[in-house]
Amino acid sequence: MDALDELPPALPHGEIEEVFPDVFFVTGTMKTVLMDAPWHFSRNMTVVRDGGDLTLVNPMRLDEAGLKKLEALGRIAHVVQIGALHDRDNAFYKQRYGATFWAPPGTQHAYGLVPDKVLAPDSEVPFKGCSVFAFETTRMPECVLRIDRAGGILVACDALQNWVEPNEYFSDESREMMRGMGFFQPANFGPLFMQVNQPRIGDYARLGAIPYRHALCGHGAPLRDNAAEAYAERTRLVFGT
Repeated sequence: MDALDELPPALPHGEIEEVFPDVFFVTGTMKTVLMDAPWHFSRNMTVVRDGGDLTLVNPMRLDEAGLKKLEALGRIAHVVQIGALHDRDNAFYKQRYGATFWAPPGTQHAYGLVPDKVLAPDSEVPFKGCSVFAFETTRMPECVLRIDRAGGILVACDALQNWVEPNEYFSDESREMMRGMGFFQPANFGPLFMQVNQPRIGDYARLGAIPYRHALCGHGAPLRDNAAEAYAERTRLVFGT
């Protein structure tokens, strides 16, 4: 059996969209079990092109047609995990393409994967114009990338979300459960992330001090132009400051 056959298969997803010059975004499906319950919802992968190299952030396995379109954009050179819970498809891109795998220190990895590079502030980065923000008070490692383009683009995992409404990648059960849990709010902090990680205001205050205009999150639609203001307001609502 091919080693790739032992990895999780591709799940339904949409088309790769260029949301900013040389920055691409694709939405698809995630199925998992959390808190002893099945979850079936949407997730996103961000792809950054630097010259001829691609960096995949929040990696999501695409089907063969999607992979051909991805390959047409450039060489799949880097795979970056920024959130502790988004590790399903890292091994696929590592095995199939030999991509360099980046992750924060202390992150757990499935399928025997070991990071090639440590993702941390003030260290090496996968592409030019990238900087790394690391949460310091969370129970599990979590980072946010800043891309120095278009006035500043944050690429987040679960710490920032922008799920306004559920889409076709949700099951009926997860849609209703997550609506009741408060997931579907613009410029939100992930409810499950907040519950599990219990970040303190200092982390979000430091993040808010970074200049940016846009946010591409692991869940929800791209937030353009007013992302910094929207998440500053969310910080005030959540932490009462």
